[in-house]
Amino acid sequence: MIIAQITDPHIKAKGRAAYRKVDTVAGLRACVAHINALDPKPDVVVMSGDLTDYGTPDEYLFARPLLDELSMPYFVVPGNHDEREAMREAFSDHSYMPHSGFLNYAIDDYPVRLIGLDTAVTGKPYGEMCEERLTWLDTSLRAKPDQPTLIFMHHPPFLTGIRHMDRQNCRNGDRLAETIARYAQVEMVLCGHVHRAIEMRWAGTLVSIGPSPCHAVALDLSENIDPAFTIEPPACRLAYLNDDNKLITHLSFIGDFDGPYPFFNADGTLVD
Repeated sequence: MIIAQITDPHIKAKGRAAYRKVDTVAGLRACVAHINALDPKPDVVVMSGDLTDYGTPDEYLFARPLLDELSMPYFVVPGNHDEREAMREAFSDHSYMPHSGFLNYAIDDYPVRLIGLDTAVTGKPYGEMCEERLTWLDTSLRAKPDQPTLIFMHHPPFLTGIRHMDRQNCRNGDRLAETIARYAQVEMVLCGHVHRAIEMRWAGTLVSIGPSPCHAVALDLSENIDPAFTIEPPACRLAYLNDDNKLITHLSFIGDFDGPYPFFNADGTLVD
């Protein structure tokens, strides 16, 4: 099984550029086309938040058709730039979408169980796992202890070293770690929010932050930094379930690149 991750496209109404600079519509379209062209194709796509820039209904009306171009099922959770009720309405025809409350759900239709977590806090840039959400997650994980599980959510629960982003990570991350550490079936947690490819061993599993297909948060690990973004080679994250039921991550760069070229000649000798 292959799971593709899209995160943080920040689509604006009428396709306006984000921050007057970034053509996020073109970035998301290229990402969707890239995923559709992969061979073998991913079985599903998880969209881990910030689909839109302000969470308005007209942004979702513009963004939804872009995701609908995917040739495989996809699942969405909100980020801090999304608006929970507007997202719920925009995807109300998706059978997994809760009719009320947080946008938490579990998908049991695949070899890997998918759990979408809603970490959004209305009107705030940071995320949170409150008691209600922690209880829901604990109950959900307890129900299927033997099935490999991937959790996807927006806010990362650890500090990345990029100071201005760390001030808006997932609050109650220690409580979330305690919950996840109790369940060995959690193979991976996919996050977004930081717009960079970052990984950390955490709570007995791997947490992997996916890059945005549109723009990156500038990589600056110094103490005092001004928030800034850069335009870097776009990519998406792939999670591959191997024959041992373990998930492995790959970074798939989006664009036209040279190759592939053979390492060996027809006679088996190394090209030299």
